Amino acid sequence: MAARLTARLGESLDGRIIGVWGLSFKPGTDDLREAPSLVLLNELLRRGAHVRCFDPVAMPGLASLWPDRANLALVSSPMEAAMDASALMVVTEWREFRSPDFAALKRTMKRPLVLDGRNLYEPAAMQVEGFDYVCVGRAAPGGFSCR
Repeated sequence: MAARLTARLGESLDGRIIGVWGLSFKPGTDDLREAPSLVLLNELLRRGAHVRCFDPVAMPGLASLWPDRANLALVSSPMEAAMDASALMVVTEWREFRSPDFAALKRTMKRPLVLDGRNLYEPAAMQVEGFDYVCVGRAAPGGFSCR
């Protein structure tokens, strides 16, 4: 996911806000053991991003793992995570992420770029909504392959 992000935004993410939806290994738990989000967060922070995360239950666990992590904010809502973001990355397929208000999400973000690691959204619908949409393992509009 980080490589797909840097393909869109460049190798340095210095000063860019990146929103992250979902931290836990799977929805319905606060389990962070071997969670892909931890690898992703490390990479985003290493590249200089300011990361805003939202997860319905796993944020206390992340806060205890990384108590004083600069440039990492745990926020109170999905829209707050997306506020002024250059990209939004969907990492865990929580139910509340399945059908956001896409118009509001687009207005909230600095750039309407969504990287969907869980294929929650339909590529054609995201194109209609005006998002630059990156998914995994399936074709997207405009000939872009998510593989």
